[in-house]
Amino acid sequence: MTVPLRPVSAVTALAGELRRRVLSGEIPPGTALPEQELSAAYGVARPTVREALAVLVHEGLLRRERNRSAQVVEVTEADLDDLMFVRRPLEDLVAASLAGRRVAEADGALARMAALPPDAPWSDVVAEHMALHQALVVAVGSPRLERLYAALAAETRLGLVRLRSSYPDRDVLVAEHRALLDAIVAVPEEAARRAVAEHLDHGWGAP
Repeated sequence: MTVPLRPVSAVTALAGELRRRVLSGEIPPGTALPEQELSAAYGVARPTVREALAVLVHEGLLRRERNRSAQVVEVTEADLDDLMFVRRPLEDLVAASLAGRRVAEADGALARMAALPPDAPWSDVVAEHMALHQALVVAVGSPRLERLYAALAAETRLGLVRLRSSYPDRDVLVAEHRALLDAIVAVPEEAARRAVAEHLDHGWGAP
């Protein structure tokens, strides 16, 4: 059976390009994104720009106030500290639940991260990084844990943009996550929980 492929809409394409630029740090936090300028730069109508921006606002990457241009969300050091305050107990639950298990989807995300070319945009690294941790959360099998984790996704992704300066050698990031997944598989449970805690105990690099 032939399944026709649906072309990517202009809204989806523009949202994807803006997402890539935000998550690669090309568009810095706090930057305003006027509709008229984006319309001229990308050669699309303003309604298309408006819809694309709405997608990223919904994802938490942009913030929009009435009668003002959308802006890239700024995540402060205090925000990131509070983010980790909440993530640590959630990730501890993940480690305790998955100790002794291998999660194929997480291994797949790590393999894709390792296979990225040296010149791949940092947004591709962010995507696989998020996919790896999301796969671990999903493997626990708790819908409520998934919802809690999803609520932190936007700030986590924006925080990961800052890690770019801490990992000029991407192989180091890959090695750290390979060690993390191997530690979760190892027993006893306490070793997995300790490995996850240590993995989350890092600085966030330059803003």
